Amino acid sequence: MDNASALRLTIFLSVFAFMALLEAYKPARKAVLNRKQRWVGNLSMVMLGAVVARLLLPTTLLGVSSWAESEGLGLFNSIEGALPFAVVVILCVLIQDVVIYWQHRLFHTVPVLWRIHKMHHADSHVDTTTGLRFHPIEIALSLCIKAAVIVLFGVPALAIVVFEVALNAFSLFNHANIRLPETWDKRVSTILVTQRLHRIHHSQAKQYSNTNYGFSVTWWDKLFNSFTSQSRVDDATFEVGQKDIPAVKENASVLALLKQPFNHKPEGQ
Repeated sequence: MDNASALRLTIFLSVFAFMALLEAYKPARKAVLNRKQRWVGNLSMVMLGAVVARLLLPTTLLGVSSWAESEGLGLFNSIEGALPFAVVVILCVLIQDVVIYWQHRLFHTVPVLWRIHKMHHADSHVDTTTGLRFHPIEIALSLCIKAAVIVLFGVPALAIVVFEVALNAFSLFNHANIRLPETWDKRVSTILVTQRLHRIHHSQAKQYSNTNYGFSVTWWDKLFNSFTSQSRVDDATFEVGQKDIPAVKENASVLALLKQPFNHKPEGQ
């Protein structure tokens, strides 16, 4: 578990640093607030989320997997040996991936869940730190969903590590304030979620924010009819964030972010 945590942290910091350098060198869009005003709040959310996760589940998701295996719980633990281990790992990564897609979609659809998730979308600018800006309540709910999936399917530890590393890396990647060359964007976006595609999801227009829920691959959105390949407004100029939460520094503080789900009435998404 210690090795897995060290691996996740190393990859996380490496991807974060690389994306931050790229967007500082050639940003795709200009920020409304300065970096310090936004980054303090956004980075605080990931630290608070980590504390909540550790308090809620001291054994971590790997501990849940180990317990489920020892008890013979879950689909793949009950049919152990029926499939090659590599196939089980691939299937479990895909299962976790589609569950996160539907989790994200439900957080946009169910009013009380949207009230919590809205804090992520209220960021006045989209950059790599936005990929870390999730309310601790959302982190806790997501952790419970992940743990349930692990027990239900008997997800092995390796599949959890692979998925969690990918989840963090892709979240940092597709929120980054960069723009791939048009030719490359067209090629990459046939399979992976690019920054341009994910910024469509962060549009203030609900017709766009209710699309492109995938965090890594585009095929779930295409399969479940929630994919938008192009916005009518140019990527450099359409408005992101939430209209009812003005882009002012008072709304970017740590306390303001934590209070947002309780300050605003739930809206249909």
